[in-house]
Amino acid sequence: MQNSISITSIASVSPLGSQYEYIWQRYLDNKHLFVKNKLNVLIAPLSDEVSEEIEKLRLSDNKYKSLDKSVLMAIYASRKAVKKANWSDGDFGINIGSSRGATALFEKYHEDFLERNKTETLASPTTTLGNISSWIAHDLQSQGPTISHSITCSTALHAVLNGIAWINSGMSEKFLVGGSEAPLTPFTIAQMKALKIYASTPFNGQSSVERHSELVSESHQQYFYPSKTLDFSKKRNTMILGEGASVMCLEKGIKDNAIATIEGVGYATEILKHNISISDDAICFQKSMKMALQNIDPSEVDVVVMHAPGTIKGDTSEYKAMQSVFGETIPALTSNKWKIGHTFGASGALSIELAILMMQHQKFINIPFLESQKQPSQIKKVLVNAVGFGGNAVSILLSK
Repeated sequence: MQNSISITSIASVSPLGSQYEYIWQRYLDNKHLFVKNKLNVLIAPLSDEVSEEIEKLRLSDNKYKSLDKSVLMAIYASRKAVKKANWSDGDFGINIGSSRGATALFEKYHEDFLERNKTETLASPTTTLGNISSWIAHDLQSQGPTISHSITCSTALHAVLNGIAWINSGMSEKFLVGGSEAPLTPFTIAQMKALKIYASTPFNGQSSVERHSELVSESHQQYFYPSKTLDFSKKRNTMILGEGASVMCLEKGIKDNAIATIEGVGYATEILKHNISISDDAICFQKSMKMALQNIDPSEVDVVVMHAPGTIKGDTSEYKAMQSVFGETIPALTSNKWKIGHTFGASGALSIELAILMMQHQKFINIPFLESQKQPSQIKKVLVNAVGFGGNAVSILLSK
């Protein structure tokens, strides 16, 4: 990388909560945060308490009443991140992306159109992809560039890349970056089911033998985990959608108030054989990880927060890429998708938050299905991965 980049704050809203220390406490327990919706489908929504906070934000300004939940979550998290970083002059850029954007509003307006053959005045401006960053800029009264994009599930980490590029170019000293996603809608879930990657509702029509095979060791109290991220023995796909937003403040150089430093970045795209799949050994991840690690020995990496969506192909291909890059010294592996599901465009930023929390507390958050792996003796360097439909991989190397 051209210059060192400091992360001076990070904030989020997700099924884990919205308060930084509370989020850490939720990571320390062994429980997932999945529930069934009205259609008996597993999802990971915000808690009632956090949802109330988002609703208060919606009602706080008449202009906000028509905004999608993805926008409101991003505004909520951005306010907290900027406050923690003590950014008060508005002199910063913004790049908050989303895989699908205003999903709920779009479905609502489309349903209305089918019924009436016309739609509301605000149907277009409130469903554009740039809606998230634009409203954050309005809310925070920022003076820098405002960008939005979608690179599907690696969107948030691409926002980090964009922020770094702007800072390294000399065109900005500070950038607010991240992702937001509110995908728990009927059409979005139907899309994932059509791809045959969504988890089935637990225990529906399963025999007692099948039920027993779904349980993990006694150390996790025979607790049932419907999303089997990095369980390489699973026989079916187990991805579950969650909602959330996570944003962070990037600043040029090594700052005294930095909570982590970005030491390396990598990115790659591979030629696809299918619209949604990556190669068996995830060539894109091999390239992105090697690029991010080009200045250090791979053995220095203590932990990798994997993308690992809970699908058979996604989990195994990324692990094979690990074997190719790290050889016999694969770092400790983890992910948060077994707990909060896949938040699409926000997932990479939520993974960075997990990485920073582990470095701050010097405690590794394991996955129920990888209890036998070697635990790290220290957590000073963490690699974070994300990839989306289209084979767009990003790897970010963080240091304490």
